[in-house]
Amino acid sequence: MSTSIKHRRVTIVVLAPGEQASLCCGPGDIAICSQPDGWWTRFIAEDGSIDSYDQPYPTYLQALWAAKAAAEFGF
Repeated sequence: MSTSIKHRRVTIVVLAPGEQASLCCGPGDIAICSQPDGWWTRFIAEDGSIDSYDQPYPTYLQALWAAKAAAEFGF
């Protein structure tokens, strides 16, 4: 089950294993998901498209701080 965090009017959704950002997030949300290669930060656009940084973060906390920084600047 995903967990939501509100930061600067942006919802950051921490996805549980197996959950998909397209099904758990809405436009303007940021998703954080764990993959075998690290923690990915994904951005959900108004049209539903999903973008992410080119590399995962090694830890959950680094991905969370990156998501919060993106929320500060309106990714």
